[in-house]
Amino acid sequence: MCPLGQPPVSAHSRILPLRSTRIRLLLVSEQTVSRPDSIPAPEPDLTPETIVARARALIPEIRAQADEAERIGKHVPELDRKFTEAGFYRILQPKRFGGYAFGMDTFWKVIMAVAEGDAGTAWGLCLGAHHAPGVGCWFPEEGQIELFGATGDFKCPHRAAPMGTSTPVDGGYIVNGTWDYCSGVGYATHFMCNTMVPGRESEGPLTICTPIENVTVLPDWGNGNIIGMNSSGSNSVRVENVFVPEYCTCSGNWTHNTDRAAPGMYLHDDPLFCGRIYAMYHAGLVIPVIGAAKGALHEYEQILLTKKTYFPPIVPRYTVEEYQRHYGQARSLIDCAEAIINQCGQQYMELAERWHRTGEPFTREDDAEMYSMIQVASRMAIDATNELFGAASSSAAKRGAAMQRHFRDAAIYLGHISARHDVVATEVARMHFGLPDSLF
Repeated sequence: MCPLGQPPVSAHSRILPLRSTRIRLLLVSEQTVSRPDSIPAPEPDLTPETIVARARALIPEIRAQADEAERIGKHVPELDRKFTEAGFYRILQPKRFGGYAFGMDTFWKVIMAVAEGDAGTAWGLCLGAHHAPGVGCWFPEEGQIELFGATGDFKCPHRAAPMGTSTPVDGGYIVNGTWDYCSGVGYATHFMCNTMVPGRESEGPLTICTPIENVTVLPDWGNGNIIGMNSSGSNSVRVENVFVPEYCTCSGNWTHNTDRAAPGMYLHDDPLFCGRIYAMYHAGLVIPVIGAAKGALHEYEQILLTKKTYFPPIVPRYTVEEYQRHYGQARSLIDCAEAIINQCGQQYMELAERWHRTGEPFTREDDAEMYSMIQVASRMAIDATNELFGAASSSAAKRGAAMQRHFRDAAIYLGHISARHDVVATEVARMHFGLPDSLF
């Protein structure tokens, strides 16, 4: 179904000429697996409220495995089994392929609960789960049938920086390259990345997706190899001479479409697959940072309840104005940050549903504005974590202390390429005034 006033859009508008030489390497379609036209969800009657409640019920278990998760570089296998069984990976997946398609607001509430237990675990889960919409939005129908497979099991990072090449051959591409920071690859079933086609760089990146068995996940994450988010499963991935069929690729220029929704909104008749990703992708980074702040607040509360002041009068810290002030200020910052996320999640779905229903676009500026708002939420969360870390005393900085981990996990976000709030704010203003912008 096409929204009012919008023409149909080809599900694969970018077809690059193919070379005549046939190269047979790792061929996805050689696996003769039956691909049903539709896959039922594991729990057809599951509700958003129930899946959020499941996430909240897991917080103590998530918190308990955080140290081990840091050591091994990803959350523990038993926890991923529970995430899978709870349906977390299917929240944003098309219903046709065994998903629930509950919406961005529900997904973000689930990730927020997981992040309260451990920020790195939430980062890895989120970036393994929230790329299903990218496939549902932009990939050809044949590719979606192939990638979601016979069961609908789909866990997939997306490395957006084009660190490798896709060389055209008969029927598809030969892909080579190494991509770092592939967050969410710890339990991935697939790998998605952006590449460049040699000689056609001016056309922009080509996005490819292939089963995880076709790539090599490098052992370069966790156990203190980086200051924070050690449990996020952000390993590098190497791809060597892998054949990817044409139908498992699409143009990587997802962010510059103006008044047309992604083909997936029409294919699935669902506003969730409208194709806007600025807010969606950045929330996946910021919600874990808010979770780190919430975790720091939890630890600080335990400190106030269990420790006394150093100097007379020797009283419980929670009774002293200085400690109360730190707690109250941090809590208000965290509450405001979470409120921004909740508002953006609701606004995202409202704008997408309006686009689907009436044809009035959910604009690129709308999406970028929410991206900027979510950056403000990150600054609030980091300010809260810094305040709590500084007020918790030096014992909180010891190796193995939960407060130290929350501080480190929050700090790592600051170096992320998309965390530059000043740059994004400028680009939002340029969009508003009709000036050329350079937002990716």
